[in-house]
Amino acid sequence: MSVSPYAELPSVADIAGDVAGVVARFVGGETHAFAFGDGGVPEAVVASFDQYDELRGAEVFGSHQHVVGPDILSRQLPEMVEAIRRGTFGPPVLVGDQAEPVLVVMSAQQYRTLRGDDEPPPGVIDDPTIRTYDSAPTPGSKPFSVDEWAKDDPFTQQMLDEIRQERGTADG
Repeated sequence: MSVSPYAELPSVADIAGDVAGVVARFVGGETHAFAFGDGGVPEAVVASFDQYDELRGAEVFGSHQHVVGPDILSRQLPEMVEAIRRGTFGPPVLVGDQAEPVLVVMSAQQYRTLRGDDEPPPGVIDDPTIRTYDSAPTPGSKPFSVDEWAKDDPFTQQMLDEIRQERGTADG
């Protein structure tokens, strides 16, 4: 068995022991979605409610009818991760203070689905919150200018002309 490249991943106990701190960091805008799990394996993801909402998470998965407080999540998180491991975890859990969701806890697979990512090959440990993608041009692709892109669309051409007028430039 190979060692996970995510050995520094927070454990379930780490997150359960500091849910209030995690909520505070999300409220303060000091953090982004992150994965956690035991043994260096990304099992669950904490994401902001805003990201979940923007990606239409409730439409994709449904959601719990109520928002749980940090103290409840602290107690229930180990059981939630066990359900993720068994494949019986339900919809993502909304977490916050006073019925206002701040963050969402979901399985790593749910997070991949929400973002439209593919599943990793069997046996590959993958943290969907830090995925990178090959951005090299595909074979046969060629660069094109904004003018080429806009040439067949009168509205886009008009918008491009207006932008150029505002900037005082005649061409790209």
